[in-house]
Amino acid sequence: MADIARKAAAHWEGDLKGGQGTVSTESGVLESAQYSFGTRFENGQGTNPEELLASAHAGCFTMQLSALLSNHGHTIESLDTDATCEMVKDGPGFKVSRLVLKVRGKVTGSDQADFEAHVKEAAEKCPMSRVMQGNVEIVHEATLES
Repeated sequence: MADIARKAAAHWEGDLKGGQGTVSTESGVLESAQYSFGTRFENGQGTNPEELLASAHAGCFTMQLSALLSNHGHTIESLDTDATCEMVKDGPGFKVSRLVLKVRGKVTGSDQADFEAHVKEAAEKCPMSRVMQGNVEIVHEATLES
């Protein structure tokens, strides 16, 4: 039995290129958010699975980093993580090939080397990173701001 379970749902109507769908989350934060071929492959208005994966990864990683920094006595003014989910053509379809996380932090009591060490540890412990390890290249760029 799971310690934590979160739910989301997708609905789709029509074929791949002409159809459209919606995604919703149990929390209600996403409610019938539109997605389609155009939002996924042509930058149309709406969301897509890769954008949702990038946001989930950025959120999870940033929380993990916050926990580690706090546990080591650092005071966090802010942490900002930009995530980019990259896909490549792979045979007859596509695959997520790489996720790039660029994290910037304003942290009291840390220097660049210490911050990078915490980013590396967060990368090893973040649940979203762990689910992708061995399947997707994950790149981290860390910048400590003053």
